[in-house]
Formats: sequence, structure tokens, C-alpha cells
Amino acid sequence: MAKELVFGHQNPDTDAIGAAIAFSYLVNQLGYDTEAVALGEPNEETKFTLDKFGFNAPRVVQTVSNEVDAVMLVDHNEFQQSVSDIADVQVSHVVDHHRIANFNTANPLFYRAEPLGCTSTVIWKLYHEYKTAIPKEIAGIMMSSIISDTLLFKSPTTTPTDEIAVKDLASLAGVDYEAYGLEMLKAGTDLSAKSEQELVDMDAKSFEMNGKNVRIAQVNTVDVADVLKRQAQFTTVINAEIAQDRYDLFVFVITDILNSNSKAIVLGSDEAKAAFEHTFNQTITDDVAAMPGVVSRKKQIVPQLTAAF
Repeated sequence: MAKELVFGHQNPDTDAIGAAIAFSYLVNQLGYDTEAVALGEPNEETKFTLDKFGFNAPRVVQTVSNEVDAVMLVDHNEFQQSVSDIADVQVSHVVDHHRIANFNTANPLFYRAEPLGCTSTVIWKLYHEYKTAIPKEIAGIMMSSIISDTLLFKSPTTTPTDEIAVKDLASLAGVDYEAYGLEMLKAGTDLSAKSEQELVDMDAKSFEMNGKNVRIAQVNTVDVADVLKRQAQFTTVINAEIAQDRYDLFVFVITDILNSNSKAIVLGSDEAKAAFEHTFNQTITDDVAAMPGVVSRKKQIVPQLTAAF
């Protein structure tokens, strides 16, 4: 069987990398020949997790068609969020928990998507369905991914299945998931060493919404005001990306993980900004809007903006 690469979305978060590692291990046990790779360097939270459970960061790839004929996608399906030459290879598998958009294949494939809080929860279910034992370190990276995506169960994306999965995986990994989870989330909130460009690109995704080109980036912190001190620099970076990639709307969401609230720097066309204000019933003042109770891009921002456009 020819080798395939397994990877998550661009600007990978903990689930994009953790799900790739976990799914690659699973399908290899089922007879495939795969390697988990990444479409970017791990962030601080992910580095903390990889170190904790003894993993090296997956190698970063810019293209895949020069290496393989087929790939497996985790934690995404939209081609604009994937590798640059995704159209030049066959997609044989997708495991995801997001909307399905801008996706089609020439051949049948394995596709598993569920409305759960994390792709690694879907993969946890697959391990059980295929009766495949989960090694301790794999359990740890999957548990970390679910904690990351659900913000330790504070996100509205959290389902009872996510909570059951974390408790099961924590038992296999031999850790206290509550104490570890808070330590892991805090590891990802030290933003002082990163440039404005790095922060804007660190966890950003592009979406096509009825002909509108929308970019939504997000960072987690324990001090929103401290991040907003750099607003002028963020604005310069974001406006440059708007000009280069012709975004109609760019939303940079700054999320307080302790209090489950966000503020956003909102830039773009007047029409798109008006749509944002109407959608979230918030006024954009000096390019900043409050987003009380909002922590999830997937559930609390993308569907609402998609409907608005």
C-alpha cells in the first residue's frame, strides 16, 4: 500500500496536530502506511503538550504532491484551509468536526464528521469501534486536543461525549485532566514573545461566505487589555493582509479563557463591518467590538456570519 500523509489545517492548533498523530497511528494499525505531518509549526500550547507526552513535532510540509499521491485530512475539509496543492492529490480520508464547504473529490472516500467539540473525540470513537488499544502517549495527546478545543469544557461546543472521552483518555494517560488542562491552557496564553504578525497568523482560518472572503483569527489570553495595547500594530498587519488577499472582513478575536468572553478587532469593508455589528448586536468602536460569552469560532462566529452574508 502506497504511503499517505495525514495532516490538519494551516496554522495548526493542538487538535490539528494531535488528531493527525492519533489518526495516523490508528490507520497504521489497520494496515495503512501513513506519516503525520503539519502545515505549520506548533504553537506554545501544542509544544507543551508534545513535550509532556514525549512527541517530536511532526515535520512541516509546504506541498504534498511531490511526496505522495493520496492524503488523509483531519480537523478540516475546506480546501482553502489545507495544503497549497491539495487539488493535485487524492483525498482518501477525512475526519472532522467542522462544517463541510468548498470540498469535492473525484473518487469515493472515507468521510467521518460529527458535531462534537473536537476531531480527536471522533478519533477516540474510531479507536473503540475498531477495537484498537490506545497507547498512553496517544491518549495524552488526544486528551489535550479535546481540552484545548473545548477550553476545558467551558466552550459551548462541548458535548457529553467530549467529557466522557477526556475522562477515559486521562485515565489511560495517567494524569489529572483538570489540573493538567489548566496548566496546558495557560501555557498557550503567554503572547509577549510573539510578534503581531505571528499572533495574527497563529490560529487563523479563511472562509468563503456567499461570495465574501472572510478571515477569522483567534488568540487565547488571561489579559485581553494587555493584548489590546498592541492594537495599532495589529491593525497595520491586518490591513496589509486585507490588501494582499482581498478579504472583505478580517476579525481578530481575543478570548479570555478564564472568564469566557472575547473582544475583537474588526476590519474590512463598511458593508462587511455593518453585517458584523448586526449579527452580534455590538457596535464597533475604534475598530474594536465586545463579544460577551463568545469563545468558539466554530459555533459562535462562523455560522452567524455565514447566515448574515
